This record gives sequence, structure tokens and C-alpha cells, in this order.
Amino acid sequence: MHLGGLPVQTDVSPGVWISSGRRRGEPGTVAALVPAVFEGYARVLHPAVRYAGDDDVEVPWAEVARHNGTLAHPLAQWSALTRGPVDSQPPVWDDGPSEGHLPVPVAGRLAAVLARHTGTPGDCLFGRWHGFGYDLPDPDHPPRLLLKGGHDVVVVRGTVADAVRNLAPEPHEQSANLWWPADRAWCVVTDIDLRSSYVGGSAACIAELLATPGVEAVPAEPGDPVAADPVDPAPRPA
Repeated sequence: MHLGGLPVQTDVSPGVWISSGRRRGEPGTVAALVPAVFEGYARVLHPAVRYAGDDDVEVPWAEVARHNGTLAHPLAQWSALTRGPVDSQPPVWDDGPSEGHLPVPVAGRLAAVLARHTGTPGDCLFGRWHGFGYDLPDPDHPPRLLLKGGHDVVVVRGTVADAVRNLAPEPHEQSANLWWPADRAWCVVTDIDLRSSYVGGSAACIAELLATPGVEAVPAEPGDPVAADPVDPAPRPA
């Protein structure tokens, strides 16, 4: 069996260190997504989209915050930045950041950086959430890497560059929700409920990532909340 052209792994034991590390993390924090074993962490904000003819233009959160008079800070939440929830704010943005999916262009830029910070760029594992429901009719086969909270994933193997692959059957589009190299030099998590991804790695890796053009990334810490904004709280429903 393959997902996105990559072979599904029947041995998911190479990911047990992640599931074990996540269980030790405080619920609702970065450490419950990416194990607290790395020197540094970053949060990668998925861009919003503005339509320009047939093109989709990436819109950073910082631009959306300026439009709304809010603050783009490391713990920012999308609905708070937009004073929402709102579906769009033309002419600034027409579609919000993808939830649970790392856009292909951003994945490619991220992979280019991460490939330089592992000794095994040709051996990378990718996990995709098993609950999407479109191509895994058997609940027991292939084996899942069990992750707390029902976020179990099916694991495939490829190279770091394969981070851009679509792991869902057409016409669906779905990035990996979890990926890491065989030498465990770093780990990337795109949680199914979030509009941003988290990366743990060496200090040098995270420093380069934070400075990479085309990647809107901010520093993160294992204890950071992933769904709370202490600066721009979302407005209460009317």
C-alpha cells in the first residue's frame, strides 16, 4: 500500500519516541505535540490566501494583523488577529490559513532548510492522520502509530524532499501531519486542529528556519499554549 506514492510502513516502532514524548507534555502545549527533547522550537504560521486572477498569493499573518489593528505575536491565534471569526477580508485575504494541512510551497521551503540539519535526509518518515476517512477502510491495517487524543497516524517513508507530497487521494489534498528524519534530528507536527505547524530541532536549525524567506515562523517554547492568545483575545460571540 502507498500514500502519495510512498510506501506505507507496517513497522511503526521508529515513531514510538514521539508518542512517548507527547504523553509527557502538558495537554494543550507545544510539548504535547513535539517532544520536549530539542534545543529549540519554532511555530510556522500557515499563510492566508488572496486571489489574484488565477493565482493564489500568500498573505502573512503580520499583514492581516496590521489590517485589523491587532498584534502578530508568537502566541497569536487567527480568529483573534481577524477579530473574527470571519470568512474573508477583501482585498487583504480571501481564504484563511489551512487547518491541519501544511501548504505545499511552505512545506518545500521548510524541507529545504531541514534537509541541511539531518544526517539522514534520504530517510524520513511521515505520518498522516488516519481519521480523514477516504482511503483507510480497515481500522487495523495498516498499523497506526498511536498518538494521544485520537491523533493516530499511518506512517510512510521517503526523503525529506517528499514533504511536498499529497498524502491523500485526488481530489483531496493533505500534507503529512507528522514528519521526522531517521536520525531524529528534528520533528515537524501539523496538528489536525491547528492553522500552524510546530518544529523542534537544534538551535542552529531553528535559527535558520526563523530567518528563511517565505516562511513566517516565530520562536516557540515547549510550554507555550497552542490554542490561547493572551494578547488579542477573540471577541465573545454576540
